Amino acid sequence: MQFAEQSFVRALNHVLARSPWALQRLQPFAGFAFRVDATPIRLDAAIAENGLLAAKAQADTAPEVILSLSFSEIPGLLVQDGMDKLISRVRIEGNVEFAETLGFVFRHLDWDIEEDLSTVFGDILARRIVTAGRELNAVHQRGLEAVQGNVAEYLTEESELIASRVALETWREEIVDLRDGVARLEKRIERLGRQG
Repeated sequence: MQFAEQSFVRALNHVLARSPWALQRLQPFAGFAFRVDATPIRLDAAIAENGLLAAKAQADTAPEVILSLSFSEIPGLLVQDGMDKLISRVRIEGNVEFAETLGFVFRHLDWDIEEDLSTVFGDILARRIVTAGRELNAVHQRGLEAVQGNVAEYLTEESELIASRVALETWREEIVDLRDGVARLEKRIERLGRQG
């Protein structure tokens, strides 16, 4: 098993071990394998008898469920929106019952990162680390929003590669006026045809 898979299994097992309800939900699927495909990272794991994760039993067999998502979305969704939002963006293929169980478990797992950090760094430093992480993510989000706004403004206003909302609305109004004018002209032509 690769280092990434070992870390993935260890991290999820740490959270699962604190959630007996999750272990109970996963136990009926003992032996079932799943894959998380977040290109370029691909992680394979299986459900063990006790409901925890284990290395996938046979590398050459297809997993019962494949969970696919964009790797670039993971950090922002996890920090900003949480696991529920992340799971909603995952494309799921395979065994429906197993996929629903995995989705439910992953959506409702609650990792108290601050508590885990406090065992290593102490309560005060753990709180500061988590707060700094949230603030850093907020700065990152504001930066992304500013860049998106600048790109949108450039594309619509300066380069005119994309029409702005105002230009589209003006164009729509002009089309409606043209349609109405054509309809009036057709009625006039029809009346003139009846008179002549």
